[in-house]
Amino acid sequence: MDLKTLKVIKASEFAEAADGYRVVSDMADAAKGRIDKQITTDMHKANEGAAADAALRQLQKLSENFHYSQVECGLISGALNGFSSEMAVPKKHLLEALEDADALAYLVDKDGSITYPVGGENELTGDKIPGGTIIGNTGRYTPGPGPDTSGLHSPNPHRAKAQDIADRIAHALQEATEIDERYSEALGKLKAAPGLTVNARTWANVAADAEDVSSAAREYLLRHIPLDKSPSDRKKWWDDLSDEERDEYKRGFPEVIGNLDGIPSVVRDEANRENLQMLIAKLEGQHDDDSQTKLDGLKGIQENLLTGGQPPMYLLGIGDEGNGRAIVAYGNPDTSKNISAYVPGLTTALNGDFVDSTMKRAQDTALAAGEISPHSSTSSIVWLGYDAPQLSAGDMLTSRSVMFRDDAEAGAPTYDEFMAGISATHQNGDPHVTAIGHSYGSLTVGLAAQEKGGIPGADDIILVGSPGTGADSADQLNVGKGHVFVGAANHDVVTMAPAKEQSAGALTGGALGLVAGGPAGAVLGATAGGSATDPGGDDLWFGKDPASKAFGATRFQVSDGPTLLEDHGKMQAHSNYFTPTKDQISADNIARIVTGKSDEITLEQSR
Repeated sequence: MDLKTLKVIKASEFAEAADGYRVVSDMADAAKGRIDKQITTDMHKANEGAAADAALRQLQKLSENFHYSQVECGLISGALNGFSSEMAVPKKHLLEALEDADALAYLVDKDGSITYPVGGENELTGDKIPGGTIIGNTGRYTPGPGPDTSGLHSPNPHRAKAQDIADRIAHALQEATEIDERYSEALGKLKAAPGLTVNARTWANVAADAEDVSSAAREYLLRHIPLDKSPSDRKKWWDDLSDEERDEYKRGFPEVIGNLDGIPSVVRDEANRENLQMLIAKLEGQHDDDSQTKLDGLKGIQENLLTGGQPPMYLLGIGDEGNGRAIVAYGNPDTSKNISAYVPGLTTALNGDFVDSTMKRAQDTALAAGEISPHSSTSSIVWLGYDAPQLSAGDMLTSRSVMFRDDAEAGAPTYDEFMAGISATHQNGDPHVTAIGHSYGSLTVGLAAQEKGGIPGADDIILVGSPGTGADSADQLNVGKGHVFVGAANHDVVTMAPAKEQSAGALTGGALGLVAGGPAGAVLGATAGGSATDPGGDDLWFGKDPASKAFGATRFQVSDGPTLLEDHGKMQAHSNYFTPTKDQISADNIARIVTGKSDEITLEQSR
């Protein structure tokens, strides 16, 4: 990258090349779809036996090749668009500097140095002050006269002007060189291995390619995608794009678009299905325990997506940061009349249990809502967009590490932003929205509700298995105390986690009959009586007991659940709220609230 190259480079040509790669990507996507949805289906119906099986394997191989071509060409398109956009800036600065030099009749050498003429007079002799040649400084450019590199201030009036122009040229060349090297490195990696085999190793390479392109295009992304704006601003930005521009961003930067609040759910789902495959391939090449644990969770999600079923799944977020990220909706939140977003709690992570445990709760809520309100559509979301404490419910009662609010405080604003995105993308504009927090997730929801303005769009809040919300009253959750609902099983010891002042030595109490001593007995004993700071005995670790009369929420009926003795310490009473086969009463009450029929729930007396 030198002055001549930058002067004649045509950024538009790279944008045109990007369009060509995007067209190829679209063609590959269409071909893959035809194979998967039409040809393979027809083959299954019309043929069977060894020959048919061999043909189907070849079709699958061809489909994978088209899929690989689609993703890689999309990445190339994104990189070229980024290069075109970024390179236009230093070129503009260079041309402006050259125009100024020409206007002043300064000579510009091929290395960017400036030769300026004689000018001014020597105060002592009256002679004209000689001109000279000056090179630009490559440091960060600031407008105005540049420093005198000769070490002496020149009285020649051209000297400062020439320095300014030379500095601008040097800065433009330096910026262009950095851009060129950054994108050249990323594009240089976007090469297919010889042959037609697309396997896990190939997809791992694709995942690395996607990261390289996003890294190279960081300035482009910051300049063109409103990452620092509100979800409603992002929705407006997306709506204002042409179909071609949307396709460009979706193909070139799927990991950004798929996880961006304010982007329509169908688009996020499509992008995240690509992200999911790349994440799986990436983690398959990493053999540490953490990667393998997340891999189990990702494969479980992929299997469910491929299997399909009702309600249809939408993958609204996916990632491997922290303990893993996954946001899954059962039913389209952009078109559903009712939306619930459930935040899980203790021990939840992207692992082998995530699908059958955490996701299943959201699915159960969607199915129950469909039965209770068959003429009203519902989207039930599980939101794992934060790191929940990785301790069991029993550990929670004895370990101080989980008793801190850090994880919930980090997750609360992120949850609020997600909910703002759900409101922004809803096509009818006025859904019935319910925020649900379970276990430690109820603290995350509680803190989110106490942020300025509350949880965006939320009409109701449900708290189940809650150790507290960080609030002392339902009124503090910004939906009105009549719209805060609490489920607390009588044998769920987490809903009795003692306040800080009580936890140290409370080892007796009438509730000890539920358990055979141990940490849970200490907890239940602590809640049996009050303390100087909590005379009512209704303070939990994270504030007032949401099931207490003092908190002011509406407590709905749930099953007591098994005691610790009956379930051998597994604390099933803490996990049954959403599951109709284990707690039909609670599952139905949750579904009634989610569908806007809270007046039909069965009530339970507050503690």
